[in-house]
Amino acid sequence: MIRICAVFLALVGFAAQAQTLDFPSNANLQAEVVRTADSYVMPLGIWDRGEMPTQTVEGRVTQQAWRIDAASLTTLQLVRPLREQLRNDRYRIIFECQTEACGGFDFRFGVETLSPPDMRINIGDFRFLAAERAGADGPEYLTLFISRTTQAGFVLITHVGSAVENPAPIADAKADPLRAFGTATDASLTEQLEQVGRTVLADLSFATGSAQLVEGDYASLQALADYLARAPQRTVALVGHTDSSGALATNIALSKRRAASVLERLVGAYGVDRAQLEAEGMGYLAPISSNLTEEGREANRRVEVIVTSTQD
Repeated sequence: MIRICAVFLALVGFAAQAQTLDFPSNANLQAEVVRTADSYVMPLGIWDRGEMPTQTVEGRVTQQAWRIDAASLTTLQLVRPLREQLRNDRYRIIFECQTEACGGFDFRFGVETLSPPDMRINIGDFRFLAAERAGADGPEYLTLFISRTTQAGFVLITHVGSAVENPAPIADAKADPLRAFGTATDASLTEQLEQVGRTVLADLSFATGSAQLVEGDYASLQALADYLARAPQRTVALVGHTDSSGALATNIALSKRRAASVLERLVGAYGVDRAQLEAEGMGYLAPISSNLTEEGREANRRVEVIVTSTQD
């Protein structure tokens, strides 16, 4: 019986020290910094009026910068599986925020990170998460700083725990590859909206130089109408985008008119409840490809659907 208990305790200790995060196979470790005995100032709240709540934690500090190579990833797409893995590994999420809700520029530069090109942080689109758990050798703390560029996603892990010999890896990259938003032809509209929170209506056609949607049947609009009919409490934003040709104000106006045209078609031809829809325009401020090529400019001229509901 004593031997069985000893084996059980050893297994529990091993599980507590096991690898926590499994990144997709298209992720690469860019840099790792290990300080065997140091401290880390962990953010616990938003930056507001020149202050940010923090907690100084001590132990073995490990920072890793990971790059996920896929164009047009979203920070939600990046954080969601990692958050779930942490919860499954007995971590308790103690703070989480996104971009301006974190405190924007001031928050970003109030957090210890690794430098580019290993870790790139887009000031206009990032997420932060802090978690803690009771480990086999004492408390453990882990934070994620997540951001993206048009070509890749970036995740900074900071882990603080006891200084044990031969610690298990904090993360590995063996999960299924993370597909780029809007490029997976086998992904249904419903899957993209549920898993990523947005999708591109890729089959739309507008008259040249016009905001008017060309007459015809559009599979993407029928799929969106069916999706919203099944979830009458769900709301979405239709967001128009342009390439970089012309003035910003002109492009924003054009992109919003195109989104409004799609909204009216959904209501008039597909029977969608107007209360579930809104139309916005971004002009050329959120490209998903390079504006230096015709192919890139064509990809940037699009209407996206973004889920805006905060609950089911």
